[in-house]
Amino acid sequence: MSALPPLDLFVPGTVPYTTAWDWQKQRLAIMQRSERPDALLLLSHPPVYTLGQGATPDFRNFDPDTSDYEVHRVERGGEVTYHGPGQWVGYPLLNLRRHHQDLHWYMRQLEQVLINVLATFDLRGERIDGLTGVWVDGAKLGAIGILATKWITWHGFSFNVCPDLEDFSRIVPCGIGDRPVGSLEQFVPGISMVEVQPLIVSSFETVFSLQAREMDLDRWLGTVTQIESQ
Repeated sequence: MSALPPLDLFVPGTVPYTTAWDWQKQRLAIMQRSERPDALLLLSHPPVYTLGQGATPDFRNFDPDTSDYEVHRVERGGEVTYHGPGQWVGYPLLNLRRHHQDLHWYMRQLEQVLINVLATFDLRGERIDGLTGVWVDGAKLGAIGILATKWITWHGFSFNVCPDLEDFSRIVPCGIGDRPVGSLEQFVPGISMVEVQPLIVSSFETVFSLQAREMDLDRWLGTVTQIESQ
C-alpha cells in the first residue's frame, strides 16, 4: 500500500489573529510558487471578532471603536464570528487540484472533520440545509469561513471546546440569529483543549486522506531547504 500524501502540521498554541493571518499569507505564497504539501495551522486565538469581506455591521452588537477585543475585516466569506480561548481554530492550506476542485465539497469535508470528532464522544453532529457549520441538539459548535486563491484554500474552521459563550452574545454569529452557539463542554463536562487537539488532526487526516507530520514554524513556512522529508 502506498503512503498517504503528507500534511504539514503546525500547532503553535495561542497566537494573535494577525500573526496567524500573516502566516497563512506566507504559506499561500510559497504554495503558489512551488509544489509543496498541503498544510494545516491549528491553534487558538486571544479574543477577536472577524468579519467576512461582505459582512454587514447589522450583525454586530457593539461599537468596534470602543471594543476591548480586536476586530478585523478579512478576505473569507461569511458574516461576523468570534475566536477566543477554549476554541480550536484550523487554517487548512490545501491545493484542491489534488483533491476536488469544488468549494461546496470542501466545506462539507470540513464539516465532516468536526462531525467525526463529535462522534468520538457519542454525539451526533448535524448539518442544516442552507447553512454552513455543525450543530449538536440545535446548538452550533463548529463554524466555517473559507477562501480559495487559485484553488489553494486558506482561512478555515473553528470548533468550540470550552470557550466563554458570553463572548458570542456581542454578535449575531455568522448572521444566524435564531440558533444558539454551544460548546463541547456542555455535552462533555470537564473536556479540555488538549484532549480534543489530536482528535481534530486524526479526523482531518482521515477525511482528506493525508498523513500529518508536525513541524516548527520555519519548516512549516518552508524557509528550511530540506522541508520535504522523504
